[in-house]
Amino acid sequence: MRNLLEHATRVALDLVFPAQCALCRRGGTPICEACVDMLVPADGARCPCCWMLVRRDASCPNCAERHPVFASVRAAFVMEEGARQLAHELKYGGLTALAGPMAMLMDAQIAATDADLVVPVPLHRGRERARGYNQAALLAKQFALSRGLPSDARAMRRTRATAPLARTMHRAERRAVVEGAFAAEAARVARRRILLIDDVITTGATLDVCAEALLSAGAAEVQCVTWARAD
Repeated sequence: MRNLLEHATRVALDLVFPAQCALCRRGGTPICEACVDMLVPADGARCPCCWMLVRRDASCPNCAERHPVFASVRAAFVMEEGARQLAHELKYGGLTALAGPMAMLMDAQIAATDADLVVPVPLHRGRERARGYNQAALLAKQFALSRGLPSDARAMRRTRATAPLARTMHRAERRAVVEGAFAAEAARVARRRILLIDDVITTGATLDVCAEALLSAGAAEVQCVTWARAD
């Protein structure tokens, strides 16, 4: 209840006071143009599947070890400095007004994808209740609007609570934590090409487990898009 009240207070303050940049704290917009220019695009030589940095013309060691079931991942920015702070403010700081401009930046940075439905990585209901929202669902809704696609935050659910994933965990360790923690609704995803949205990809374990659940429910294909890629 306390978190919900804090979230409602932040929303009310957003209506009373003009927006300010979440990075430089200047007024006028949630992310100013000067700070946008400082974000590092996740481009260069990258694996076409998991979007990990690779040497040019070299195979991806990540996919060679265990190839993901999703078709591809595309991330807009590298998870450092500005991109990390924006993700943190959206996820933990309650600045839900960032979802719109962040999704627009994702749309501008990431090439068009063939998809029928946009689906967010779900939070467990207990964690979502405590936080007051799911940051991936906010991004998914806004990204879908920018692409003219339908979105469905109820197409997947988290069947059990999982421990937070530490940044130092390897992919196998992360996968062990989230294995079997997701289920998809066949009536909502069957025969559809899914665009799966999350805020950050680190090893890809969570996205891969979610993709398995979607494909098991009959999805035709799963592509993934995230705000940032942790290199």
